[in-house]
Amino acid sequence: MTYAIRDRLALVAGLAGPFLVALALVPFRTDLSRTNAALILVVVVVAVAALGSCVAGAVAALSAAAWFDFFLTRPYQTFDITASADIETAVLLLVVGLIVSQLAARARRLEVITVTDAGYLARIHETAELAQSAKSADTVVDHVRRELTALLGLRACRFEYGTLMGQPPRLEQDGHVAVGRRHWDIDGGGWPDGEIELRTYGNGHYLGRFMLTPGPGPVPPLQARLVAVTLADQTGAALDTAGPVKDGW
Repeated sequence: MTYAIRDRLALVAGLAGPFLVALALVPFRTDLSRTNAALILVVVVVAVAALGSCVAGAVAALSAAAWFDFFLTRPYQTFDITASADIETAVLLLVVGLIVSQLAARARRLEVITVTDAGYLARIHETAELAQSAKSADTVVDHVRRELTALLGLRACRFEYGTLMGQPPRLEQDGHVAVGRRHWDIDGGGWPDGEIELRTYGNGHYLGRFMLTPGPGPVPPLQARLVAVTLADQTGAALDTAGPVKDGW
């Protein structure tokens, strides 16, 4: 199947898929939590983006947010939402859907499996929610530090704000590791020695970096490393909005 045909099919799926899934959830809407319903729709968005392009993923995210509102929030069968919690969930569904659609499109370009694991999606969802509600960027940084430690099996993780110092190994946007200008075979050779930096950017500007100290366990899969990059991107957005972290970690 050519990319052009697949992309057209993905656009159709982006429009129809969330509608059909939301409709299927209607009999369970009184028992199913709004967060779980939103995560199910996010999985649909990811599947569409993996099949097609980031445009198809964005269409699916918009469709998912609309049908979540129409079918799964009160008053039902309208595009009005009365509960503030439902409004927040709908907005987060759209935001997370757009984020993971970009991640899925990136994974497609790399010809790897995209992120559909519920645990990974929950981490992205929770971080997006915190980034919107936190009054301090420090809160987001600390949260992401803990998430990265668990996600990547790290021994330690700290955050540095300010000028880049030295040339440590670097976890790149594509989930691979670079040492200087050389690609490091992380899957075959494990993590390189020393700390690994994971940079954060806001509006294209460097804002800081997480310094990762690998643990003794196995190297995390590419899926996990791509999610780590996404969490760092969310941190950059929070820093850009709320201002810099004043004290390093």
